[in-house]
Formats: sequence, structure tokens, C-alpha cells
Amino acid sequence: MTIDEQRDIDVYMTMIGKGGKKIIHREIWANPDAETYLTGIDHYDRPRDCRLRLNELYPQLSLRVPETNEPIARPALDNRCGSSANMENHTVRWNDSETGTFEHGEKYFKTEEDVFAFSPLEHCDFTDWKFVVENKDFSSEEAIYERCRKSYPIELGDKAPDMSRYGTSFYNTMFMWPLLTFGWEMFMATCLDERFERIMDEFAEINRRVFKAFSRLPVNFCHCHDDIVCTRGPVCSREWMNKYIFPRYEEYWGYQKARGIRVMFMTDGKPDVYVDDVVRCGATGLTTEPYADFKGIAKKYPDNMLCGEGDNRVLTYGTKEDIKKMVISMAETGKMCGGYFMCIGNHIAWNVPGESLKYYLDYSDTYAYR
Repeated sequence: MTIDEQRDIDVYMTMIGKGGKKIIHREIWANPDAETYLTGIDHYDRPRDCRLRLNELYPQLSLRVPETNEPIARPALDNRCGSSANMENHTVRWNDSETGTFEHGEKYFKTEEDVFAFSPLEHCDFTDWKFVVENKDFSSEEAIYERCRKSYPIELGDKAPDMSRYGTSFYNTMFMWPLLTFGWEMFMATCLDERFERIMDEFAEINRRVFKAFSRLPVNFCHCHDDIVCTRGPVCSREWMNKYIFPRYEEYWGYQKARGIRVMFMTDGKPDVYVDDVVRCGATGLTTEPYADFKGIAKKYPDNMLCGEGDNRVLTYGTKEDIKKMVISMAETGKMCGGYFMCIGNHIAWNVPGESLKYYLDYSDTYAYR
């Protein structure tokens, strides 16, 4: 069995809550300078050689290898001491390039009346709406299914092989739709108005098509993203969430559950107050950020997947001893939960020092065992 084949099995077993003795990594890696530091090969000049060497040194990362060694242009936003933002495009530095825009519906929805006049179903082809992330045509379940099915081998039929990691994902599980479409301020200004109910019902119908289509795909996992909280906790009240969000989760994830597809939920921020609701609705996995009470979640749901306890602030600003303490604490959580992954939940961003990442990876290799 190859290293990649073994890792596929290890990842699958952890995702279903049955991880082995070694706690494996599942990192969101976006740090080309660290790759250069760790390998001694310039990421931009020789990207394929650099990534091959990185995977040789740290196979636990299992990062995608570029097909060619064609040099990569260095990002314009690379000033560590100055701004890493492009104010004109509303983007920031990400990996070896830039993020998508952080300018959402603000420029299109100037007033509350603009929001209430909008019909998601009348505009369900979002192809040209780059700011909503899921900028695709949602005109019918069949159109969504046909588009998505092309991503999987035809020989799979309508069911993924046992123990395979085939999955699908959706960014706008429900909460993100109004947030991205209208922008934060207009969303917050209108979401308590009774006229908002019709808008959310129409977004819900779009997602009904999406998740029905997903349930027909040859996958074992459905990854759902919704930033339902911020770093200090909830954005909207439980009453609001119980009306507009959680019943839809339960419905959509029920389509997946009926086909034996596991739902993995992802949210930024501090989700503690809503974790029970997400699990009750059908999620068997949670990826979030280090603001959460990971040990409390692991104790309550020891058989669920859990990912994201590591903190890039410790890597960026902490000492070698701070990083060691963080890894040991993460390993303690991992002993409580068969679905626990070593993961820096607020991402291994471009400005995390390579030396700190070496400490993190090496300490994980020493201490991250159940």
C-alpha cells in the first residue's frame, strides 16, 4: 500500500470518528514562503520541485503537487510590514495570490427597499454574481445535478465506493446567502422585518434543489459551510436561527442521511452555543476555529469529526515553548475524540513564520497520538 493510499484510509476513518493511534493532519495550507523555508527550494521559481520535496519531508500534509515547474508570478501584496490589502478590488493577500473580493452586495443593494424588492428565485442564475461565492445556475435540481455529476468518474454510477473520500461541498448552506447577496449591513438592517421571510423562503428553495441534487451524487461526504457565528459567538438570536436556518439544515441534511452520506459542517468563529443544534440537524462533523471549546465538544461528541483547534496566532507570535504547549493540548483533545484532526483552524496563512510551522509539524509528530 502506498503512502497516499494509507493516508486516504486514515482520513476516511477519522472522518467517521474512528481515527487510529496517530492523530493525522488536515491543514488549510496557504503559505508559499514557508514551503521555501522548509524545503530550501523557491516556491515561485520551481513550484513542482518545491511541493514534491515538502511532501517528502512532511507527508502528513499531503499537499497537491503542481503538474509543471513553470514559475509562478510573485504576488503584488507581499509587504509584511505594510498593507496586504488591495483596497480597489477589496481583496487581501492569500497564499501566492489574492482572495476573492470582500465586496458583496453593498454596491447593488443601497437601501432596505432594494433588499425587499429582490427575488432570489427570479434571479436564480447567479453565474455573473461573483460576490456570492456560489455563482452558478440554480434554475433546477436537474441542471445542478448534471453540472455536479461531471466531477466524478462515470463508472461510479450513483454510489461512492465504501471507505472512499468522494465528497461534495456547498459554501452558502443557508446563512451565507443573504449575507453575501446583500452585504453585512443590509442583511442586519432587514433580517428582522417580516418581509424578509419571503426572501429566505426563496433562498431555501434554491438550496432545496442543491441538496436534493447532492443526494444523488456518488459521494460519501457532504461538506456544508455557513458562518453562523463570529469570533465572540452568535450573530442572530436562537429564535431567528430556529425560524430560518436550523429547520432547513435538518431538511437538507436529511436528504443526505437517507443515502448514507455524512454531513461535515464548517463555520468560522465561536460556535459553542449552536453545536448541539448543528448535530441535532444531522451533521456528524465540525470544522471551526480555535475560539471554540474543543475539549467540551470532543467530550460531548467523541465519535464525531472535529477539526480546527490549532491557532495561527500562537504560530505567528508565540515562542517555541508556546507552540509545544499548543500541540500537547491539541493531542489531549484528540485522545477524547476519534474524529479529531490536527488542524490550524484559522488557517496557515502566508505570514506564519516557516520556523514556527516546523516546530508545529515536528511537535505534532512527537506528541499527537491517541
